[in-house]
Amino acid sequence: MKKKIILAGGSGFIGTYLEKYFTHAGYEVIIISRQPGSVQWTNQDALVTALEGAEMLINLAGKSVDCRYNDKNKAEILRSRVETTTILGNCIGKCKHKPKLWINSSTATIYRHAEDRPMTESTGEIGSGFSVGIATQWEAAFFHFNYPECRQVALRIAIVLGEDGGVMSPLKNLVRFGLGGKQGSGNQHFSWLHIEDLKNIICYIQTHEDMHGIYNCSSPNPSTNKILMQQLRKAMHMPFGLPTPKWLLTIGAALIRTETELVLKSRWVIPEKLLEHGFKFTHINLGEALKDFVKRD
Repeated sequence: MKKKIILAGGSGFIGTYLEKYFTHAGYEVIIISRQPGSVQWTNQDALVTALEGAEMLINLAGKSVDCRYNDKNKAEILRSRVETTTILGNCIGKCKHKPKLWINSSTATIYRHAEDRPMTESTGEIGSGFSVGIATQWEAAFFHFNYPECRQVALRIAIVLGEDGGVMSPLKNLVRFGLGGKQGSGNQHFSWLHIEDLKNIICYIQTHEDMHGIYNCSSPNPSTNKILMQQLRKAMHMPFGLPTPKWLLTIGAALIRTETELVLKSRWVIPEKLLEHGFKFTHINLGEALKDFVKRD
């Protein structure tokens, strides 16, 4: 029988990438989602059966934060993370042979707005506000469970650069329309991660059984917003880009039903523990990483 990998919330662009990789690697990949043909969150028996004896569970479930932070969306962002994590933990408890490894998403947004120094696992300062509150409750729900035979790792994931989703499409559109200048001051830090390195980190954790707890999941070379937009214009051969001041971003965010925090918060995150453990990143140059996702345009 093939070894099983479970992807919870696996219908997004990261989940789709991981499903393709692990399927090609010879695993049986089972998706838990609300999509037809997947194991449904409401079917506890099917969830337990799927999790039984799995090599690894990767939980990516959660409503996108690319929306307005009204009361309804806030409640759904929280519920979609904490509830799904709790469901998985409870179902693992009912397995005779629990998954060997449970990797749960978290977010680099858990740290405070940082322009003065980088945030690491050992010295980082947890921030405040809605997004940070979501992240801390999400991690608390995850680490509430403690099964000795099921190793647990929370990944504080930075902004993932990938061809088929994430931030690349809207950023490329800004550049195409001549709006690819800095956003706000441009000094806010941009912690990023190539999707291939995210996959590599997961595989590295899978094969290194002494790894557990919290890991920052980001490139060791974060950028600033200003440099990000410069590099993207260069990759797309666009000679200019108009800057967007904060007041205009506020208006634009309201029009397209999102929040300015997504571009104005300074996320300066360093993957200290991964580096100390010997993980080698494949993509450490932002300019080269961006070229991967504009080469077919």
